[in-house]
Amino acid sequence: MAGFADYLCHRATRIELTSGYKESLLHLLMLAEIGIPLMAAMFFEINALIIAIMIVCFVLHQLTAWWDTTFASQKRTIPPIEQHVHSFLELMPLTAMLIVTALNWPQFLSLWGLGPEAARYDLVLKQHPLPWQFVAGFLSASVLFEVLPFLEEFVRSLRSRKQA
Repeated sequence: MAGFADYLCHRATRIELTSGYKESLLHLLMLAEIGIPLMAAMFFEINALIIAIMIVCFVLHQLTAWWDTTFASQKRTIPPIEQHVHSFLELMPLTAMLIVTALNWPQFLSLWGLGPEAARYDLVLKQHPLPWQFVAGFLSASVLFEVLPFLEEFVRSLRSRKQA
């Protein structure tokens, strides 16, 4: 819901008339940087590879978020509510990554050549998959409240550019 709140903030500030499709592309990039580790954690056994993917995607997401706000702040006002939403959006992937790391500590340590286990870098489907109802609900909510709104934002921004 935080991502949808961010979309509503963008809509309220009419980014299609200010920072436009360039900022919207950054939002889609950040969505991918969060979606990749989320999908990996949902469908594959957590091992050193999945944790490494999470770390890399988190760092990329933070860098893209910094790029996004640096770019956007030169083109439009970022109101306090949007700034608070951004804070939440930055903490959620960090919190998720820390929980996954804590629950899979030996594989996290193995990334650095430490601990009792050898690092595993294979993609293995979950031995005990998440319930299909959860997966279907999560994916449906993600498409409805994240993917479609940000695609609409991108299309709206492109249309506005063509009209200008």
